[in-house]
Amino acid sequence: MQITVMDGYTLNPGDNPYSVIEKLGDVTVYDRTPDDLILKRAAGADVLVINKTPLTRETLSQLPDLKFIAVVATGYNVIDVQAARERGIPVSNVPIYGTDSVAQFVFALLLNHCHQVAHHDARVKEGGWSNNTDWCFWDTPLIELVGLTMGIVGFGRIGRRTGELANAFKMNVIANDVMQGEEPGYQPFAWKSIEEVFREADVVSLHCPQTDDNKEFVNGKLLAQMKPSAIFINAARGPLVQEQDLADALNGGVIAGAAVDVVSEEPIDPDSPLLTAKNLIITPHMAWGALAARRRIMNTTGENIAAFAGGNPTNVVN
Repeated sequence: MQITVMDGYTLNPGDNPYSVIEKLGDVTVYDRTPDDLILKRAAGADVLVINKTPLTRETLSQLPDLKFIAVVATGYNVIDVQAARERGIPVSNVPIYGTDSVAQFVFALLLNHCHQVAHHDARVKEGGWSNNTDWCFWDTPLIELVGLTMGIVGFGRIGRRTGELANAFKMNVIANDVMQGEEPGYQPFAWKSIEEVFREADVVSLHCPQTDDNKEFVNGKLLAQMKPSAIFINAARGPLVQEQDLADALNGGVIAGAAVDVVSEEPIDPDSPLLTAKNLIITPHMAWGALAARRRIMNTTGENIAAFAGGNPTNVVN
């Protein structure tokens, strides 16, 4: 079985070898594959392992040997899954791997906003404490989370884990999801509309998937409903947010701050309005990237390929 990894670097930048997959066939790993080399490199493969390499209907039609696609992520919007289905090509993803990693990262972003740890570390090292009259100082607001309200849009695995962490900080939790499911075991908790989440929460965190219906649903009108002291966090998908509107809301003091780990175009466009927005933390789509999480991706991908080879593919999305 010929297995080709089309864009393997982000999953294994040197600390997460492909050994579990190499046991399953003849494996070729490319760190990155530009669009003009997709067909050449994918030709002859029985299995393609991809992360962000696009597989369009036209591309799939020119790969007669392809039998299975393994996505080393949860999202699979880069693949024309309907075209794959029509050609009898199962597409499997990794539905669970980053729940704890992403939820933890959300609180890293939030706590940085609350205390500006890196900023104050830099101030100390440049002499700000040594030259200070008093025995302590801070030059940004310090925020305690106890009693504040965490609003979560998208209450799946990651959203629920984020809610558990918020509850551990003694925050109130409100949530919105198109499929509510069971309420969590802690209190206080309440289901709310999206508008109520944005209006009532002190912190809003996105954890919903990207669909055709929710593109840029976080816009100026919705942001204007937030408290002036509120914080907005997006570690889900960049296109959920109208980025110029978010920049305008920050620059105009409509909300107090924001943090995003994802943007509409990745890598970020050097002309993005987010790069010059006030009180905004931007990280480079790294919430998922803890080694423990990447190892789970690698192991589940190996299991997906082995299951396909055994005639019973798992985690099939098409």
